[in-house]
Amino acid sequence: MTEQLDVVVIGGGVGGYVCAIRAAQNGLRVALVEKNKTLGGTCLNVGCIPSKALLESSELYAKAQHQFKEHGIDVGSVSLDMTRLMQRKERVVSGLTKGVEGLLRKNKIEWIKGTGCIQSANQVIVRAEDAKDRVLSTRFVVIATGSIPAPLKGIEWDGEVVVSSTEALSWSSVPKHLVVIGAGVIGLELGSVYARLGARVSVLEYQSQILPGVDAEVAQLAQRLFSKQGLEFILNARVTGAVLNKKSKQATVSFDKDAQSVTLQADKVLLCVGRRPYSEGLGLDNLGLFLEKNGTLWVNEHYQTKVPNVYAVGDMIAGPMLAHKAEEEGVACADHMAGRYAHVNYQAIPNVIYTHPEIASVGDTEEQLKAKGIAYKKGSFPFMANGRAKAMADTDGFVKILADEKTDRILGAHIVGPRAGDLIAELAVAMEFKASAEDIAMAVHAHPTLAEVIKEAALGVHGRTIHF
Repeated sequence: MTEQLDVVVIGGGVGGYVCAIRAAQNGLRVALVEKNKTLGGTCLNVGCIPSKALLESSELYAKAQHQFKEHGIDVGSVSLDMTRLMQRKERVVSGLTKGVEGLLRKNKIEWIKGTGCIQSANQVIVRAEDAKDRVLSTRFVVIATGSIPAPLKGIEWDGEVVVSSTEALSWSSVPKHLVVIGAGVIGLELGSVYARLGARVSVLEYQSQILPGVDAEVAQLAQRLFSKQGLEFILNARVTGAVLNKKSKQATVSFDKDAQSVTLQADKVLLCVGRRPYSEGLGLDNLGLFLEKNGTLWVNEHYQTKVPNVYAVGDMIAGPMLAHKAEEEGVACADHMAGRYAHVNYQAIPNVIYTHPEIASVGDTEEQLKAKGIAYKKGSFPFMANGRAKAMADTDGFVKILADEKTDRILGAHIVGPRAGDLIAELAVAMEFKASAEDIAMAVHAHPTLAEVIKEAALGVHGRTIHF
């Protein structure tokens, strides 16, 4: 029996469930197809949320060991209980995934558990675990299937010793030596977790700087700070293999550097060389849709594929693989299907790295502005000159604002420092409203707050900082 719907969303991650909710709010009859046992996709289950829970726990552990005494707090000896640490992480994840289920029920969206395969532009077959297929007839289809960790040639990926970020979120003990392949966001966040918990962490990166694509000044400072925290960086390293020794339950990682072949022995190897869109079993060939070279689907400005009533959002299309990007695309997609105006300003999408200190950015880097030939002015201000940061004993880093030389309009902003992920929101909003550096500089910022660093950096664009 065929069921008639307005919208079928395939994928229950952030982009998918947000799209489904907005479509339902727009008066459309919606079903969401998700094969996993919980909703929320990578972000809630094996990405953003569990990693942040571990980062928070590991940071508290490190502070209890090294910083509490400075505040006059003596806790005696500090020990680590990995079981309880992981149980807390699971509680955080479980609470949020159940919350998404509640949101679907509230908006009268049916969660159809199974694998969705698009048969035609208006028909989706859902193959459930009990092998009973459901045929859904629909006006619109939204592909929001997310991404999975990318492989690397020569790496024997066994899921126990050589792992992806998914497995690294659930280790029962701290490895003695962890080798991280890739100095990107995921590698540095999880590398930071286990370094704080006591592991020796070696990070191999093919490029000449960590965090490729991040503003170079930011990346250079970040590397110095992370090195002080115990992370070992080996740059310009081309990894050629990771071979598992089943008897010792270790791996030998080999890489080329400076025209020499080098090896490292590791208890665990974490492969973090990016992610790729997940499109297996979608039935794209039934629609005549083909993937681009990077595995994404082409879409127009309204997120329509070459089949107009089939949309795609999130990691399945071009752009940074960020949960909040997928969320905004899901909203815009649902609004377009309902005949409403929809737009996402990609220049004002912030990016955050939840290391310590945090790193956050929005807009262009200095390198990108130079490549575009755009003349700009720069203002920066260090956290070490901020009263709130001093009181927190958290003074590493700075805020940098880049403004158009002629118009003073903010073109980019970069933060290394405490609460950078929260602070960047002010600058993202400023860019959305096409604000100038002077606008930020003239706005009153409460004292003493970390946000004063943003005001001072904006003043610095015109050489008028007050406190430094």
